[in-house]
Amino acid sequence: MDTILKDRQKQILIKGKDQFQMECAKASLAGSVSQRACVFCGSRVVLYPIVDALHLIHGPVGCAAFTWDIRGSLSSGPQLHRLSFTTDLSENEVIFGGEKKLYKAVSELIDKHRPKAAFIYSTCIVGLIGDDVEAICKKISREKNIEVIPVQAPGFAGTKKDGYKVACDAIAQLVGMSKESKTRPNSINILGDFNLAGELWLLKDYYEQMGVEIVSTITGDGRVDDIKRSHTAALNLVQCSGSMIHLAKDMKEKYNIPFKRVSYFGIEDMSTALYEVARFFSNSEMIRKASVLVKNEINALLPALAPYKQKLAGKRAAIYVGGAFKAISLIKALRLIGMDTVIVGSQTGNKDDYLLMKELCDAGTVILDDSNPMELSKFVQEKQADILIGGVKERPIAYKMGLGFCDHNHERKEALAGYQGMINFAKEVYASVMSPVWQFTKPKSL
Repeated sequence: MDTILKDRQKQILIKGKDQFQMECAKASLAGSVSQRACVFCGSRVVLYPIVDALHLIHGPVGCAAFTWDIRGSLSSGPQLHRLSFTTDLSENEVIFGGEKKLYKAVSELIDKHRPKAAFIYSTCIVGLIGDDVEAICKKISREKNIEVIPVQAPGFAGTKKDGYKVACDAIAQLVGMSKESKTRPNSINILGDFNLAGELWLLKDYYEQMGVEIVSTITGDGRVDDIKRSHTAALNLVQCSGSMIHLAKDMKEKYNIPFKRVSYFGIEDMSTALYEVARFFSNSEMIRKASVLVKNEINALLPALAPYKQKLAGKRAAIYVGGAFKAISLIKALRLIGMDTVIVGSQTGNKDDYLLMKELCDAGTVILDDSNPMELSKFVQEKQADILIGGVKERPIAYKMGLGFCDHNHERKEALAGYQGMINFAKEVYASVMSPVWQFTKPKSL
């Protein structure tokens, strides 16, 4: 196909037609106009929801503006994370260095806001001019008696996924700082849920009904003190594996905390996530409570989904999201409401993720790794998709082509996780696909 760059041929697979193993986990091809974000953005979206920490971007104002309030992450208390601070480097600092400006900015902000910790993000400019951000952080940390953590994330140093690892390394500096050492029974950390639209509160309620203690949430509605004692949890649950698997592996190595990959999207994966915790603790009462909870939720949910399933039966969906585990859950969730997945892809999937997608999809489904707007628009047109499920960068593609869109990325304001999230998802998909506005448009390519 003339819209696919030659070196990307094996990052696109059509089930039932292509037999090769997909290539993935590689740098974006020059000229592809990848939908991926940069290293800085990856680190920022992971650390942003730690609500009682100071987040300062050492770089030009554009980097701060681009990531200001970048996640729809809600807080049950402090709102410090929602402020966007920057050293606003200009030509003068590029020539003579920005260390003095950084020191002054961090010192003043800590005195004014009294955060529990501070994260200082390096950007592309800092990577080029060579400011010693780590030395400044150590100096201020001694002076202010607070953890000031450098986040070495110049955007050009890789992809968004590399930024996830940088963020995990920064968080790891806080883990274990509490004097507590004894493992808490029946306790978990929730990793990789960012409390978008308050979803984490739904999940916490489920686990608490089962008798599970939640030690920390990393990073949705996160607290620095909770992260410091997160090494006392008995189990780590990793929701967004792309962003948090590095931290989970690090905690397993340092503190011998096992971890499980879970997903909270759709009935099947949400129920599995609850049962897996109960089975891990081998607690019969916990298993009983999980069974009651799941039964009650499903009995209420299925009748509510029935009208949407009837109306959406046979409609076609295209999925392109950041995390592959989310894409896998979405395939199952769409099937539950009668829809067919004709395109599915992610920015950060690995070979195992794509093999599972292939197993779940029907013949003819297009599976994409690190796609670009031209490819997406071409396949959406060919497969006659009725809706594109993605994030902020995919929205213009859908609207320019005259088809429905569902925001399932980190900017959204609608809770789509858990059982309540499933009904919200069905409502949003129905409202978009069945909107009468589409009778006035004709699907077209970009």
